Amino acid sequence: MNNDFSNVSRISRRDFLRNTGLAGGGLIIAAHFAACSSDKTLAGGNFMPNVYVNLMENGDVEIVCHRSEMGQGVRTSLLQVIADEMEADWGRVTLLQATGDAKYGDQNTDGSTSIRKHFDLLRNAGAVTRQMLVNAAADAWGVPAAECRGLNHAVHHEASGKSLGYGELAGHAATMPVPEDVTFKSPEDYRYIGKPMDLIDGLAFTVGTAAYGIDTQLPDMLHASIERCPVVGGKLKSVDDSGARAVAGVVDVIQLGDGVSPPGFNPLGGVAVLASNTWAAQRGRAALKIEWDGGANASYNSPAYREAMEASAKSGGLQVLARGDVEAAFAGAAKTLEATYFAPMLSQAPMEPPAATAVINADGSCEVWACTQDPQTARDVVAGALGIEPAQVTINVTLLGGGFGRKSKPDFIAEAALLAKKTGKPVKVTWTREDDIRHGYFHAESCQYLRGAIDAQGNTTAWLQRTAFPSISATFGSTDGPSAGELGLGCVDNPYAIPNMTIEACKAEAHFRIGWLRSVCNVYHAFAANSFANELAHLAGRDPKDYLLELIGADRHVIPADSGATYTNYGQDLGEHPIDTARLKAVLEEAASMANWGRELPRGSGLGIAAHRSFLGYVATVAEVSVSEGGAVRIEELWTAIDAGTVVNPDRVRAQMEGAGIFGMSLTLHGEITGTNGAINQGNFDSYPVVRMNEAPTAITVHVMPSTARPGGVGETGVPPVAPAICNAIFAATGKRVRELPLRNVSLV
Repeated sequence: MNNDFSNVSRISRRDFLRNTGLAGGGLIIAAHFAACSSDKTLAGGNFMPNVYVNLMENGDVEIVCHRSEMGQGVRTSLLQVIADEMEADWGRVTLLQATGDAKYGDQNTDGSTSIRKHFDLLRNAGAVTRQMLVNAAADAWGVPAAECRGLNHAVHHEASGKSLGYGELAGHAATMPVPEDVTFKSPEDYRYIGKPMDLIDGLAFTVGTAAYGIDTQLPDMLHASIERCPVVGGKLKSVDDSGARAVAGVVDVIQLGDGVSPPGFNPLGGVAVLASNTWAAQRGRAALKIEWDGGANASYNSPAYREAMEASAKSGGLQVLARGDVEAAFAGAAKTLEATYFAPMLSQAPMEPPAATAVINADGSCEVWACTQDPQTARDVVAGALGIEPAQVTINVTLLGGGFGRKSKPDFIAEAALLAKKTGKPVKVTWTREDDIRHGYFHAESCQYLRGAIDAQGNTTAWLQRTAFPSISATFGSTDGPSAGELGLGCVDNPYAIPNMTIEACKAEAHFRIGWLRSVCNVYHAFAANSFANELAHLAGRDPKDYLLELIGADRHVIPADSGATYTNYGQDLGEHPIDTARLKAVLEEAASMANWGRELPRGSGLGIAAHRSFLGYVATVAEVSVSEGGAVRIEELWTAIDAGTVVNPDRVRAQMEGAGIFGMSLTLHGEITGTNGAINQGNFDSYPVVRMNEAPTAITVHVMPSTARPGGVGETGVPPVAPAICNAIFAATGKRVRELPLRNVSLV
């Protein structure tokens, strides 16, 4: 695979739009997906750019960020890419946050796609801006453009010593034809790309002036708190709201009806209490007397469901990958091993629960302020709920106090819009922590059955894996098993050079709204695969790290041999983006070296290792764990190596890996959502804990591998290796295998 892409020059006229008509006379350049449009204004147009660059006549540059900021630093990284290719002065650059609109292309901030899928588009916007400024200066001076150079917010002509600032050239550049081809800067000339840069929002985060969805305030605004059926698909039987209406500050009680099936991104319905403040709304809600009909999903109970899913995994399912002759390999094996791994349902539990504010204008249009990862989908869902056109809905994107996939679903935004329409006033809907945990879109519980065979030399000759989990697709329609897209998240994209391999997808029905959580299906697939690889190493009497390298095998590009389906790694075809085993082995070796793998440790302590490719990024993690005589687990230290290809802001990559370590530890130690009679048992951090400061490792050390490959994912990629690394370390420390999560349910005595 050719990774040398720094000087690509294939930018056609149809790939860019030149817009004029700005107040004061300026220059706007847009990278886009659609054909050219006659509309030349920043505010409107029927084209689909993903990024706008606005150079004003005073020399200031405005860049529109089309993605959502939830702590990952995207509002800084996007600017770095464009400003670098444009040769803009960082001190002259300001940011504008995009509203939800199809003209920006894909705005769904998930799957670690903001850089890895838009790097070239971002560079294009900057490079074309720079080239048009160069052409304008050359035209003004009557010299060849090849003799001019854009550098540090100005165009220079070395032969004559002339130079013009970008602001001086803006009006003239707007009259220049859009170049057919541009040349990207060489990496050695980067000023911002690849450099650690302070967050644009860093000061606001630090001093508390950053505005999140929950911070929105409008004149004459009502506050809403909604009681929803505890069982998905249940219906309201009766409600006595007299107690709620008697609470001081309560203005109204409104029935929102019942949820729909399949639920999709639609509101769950229920009973809303509206008040002059949030506290009164919540007190009024607590005073409601409601009787529910739980419906079909009230039959769900976690223990019974787990048993059924394990039975499904053990009995087999649809074959989705076949290599060699697995049964023959098992028949001739020196030793065989089988294991079943279980991972429970999980909640994203961002620190800021969902919150949205909506107002209906006099013309029937709707304006919303929300902490959303996906403003375009929010726009469509709100429009559908109100019975208006998407063009009549404006979604203002606030900062997000965490997201992890929950805030890509706009059900809470539609609730605010519906209540604003019913009341005729601005309405803010604020979910409580209990609402978020009990009524979210859960990460599916999973059962993985694995069977392996080794020969007399200890080599793994056969691998059988069966995966069972309720699909995200069930949230949008009828399905009883994994989708092809989910299987491409750490399952069929298995990197091991095992000659005989079979993978099967097994049935599991959904009883809740299933959705995305950070790293999605990679979480439980990596847990099972890396844990089982460690078990095979022990069976073969080999060092776990060395054996994992042997399983990965020779340097090559791995494309799944499937049964006719097209498998993707979160939207990117695995055939076009195969696993590069050399990169996977490199991060594995690096993480082991960082941790001084193989050193002697005190009794009750151990090292564990795991490696995984997801979202086109390669990550390996080593965990050092100590286990007390009473069975208490402490993660002493984590070491992580990541190859994310070309990196825009290495500080953000390190921060994301550190956060992934803590996030993964929370899932491993504590994360578990269970249901009884269809209702979620957990409700707050007392019953759904996250890692606290006293549980954090003494250090999380991160190494970012130097790479010139195309950008890979970062935000999601660090999570999958954490759980298996910790569980493998527990075995090294105690000799006890961990095949289920979370660890708080496992006895290590």
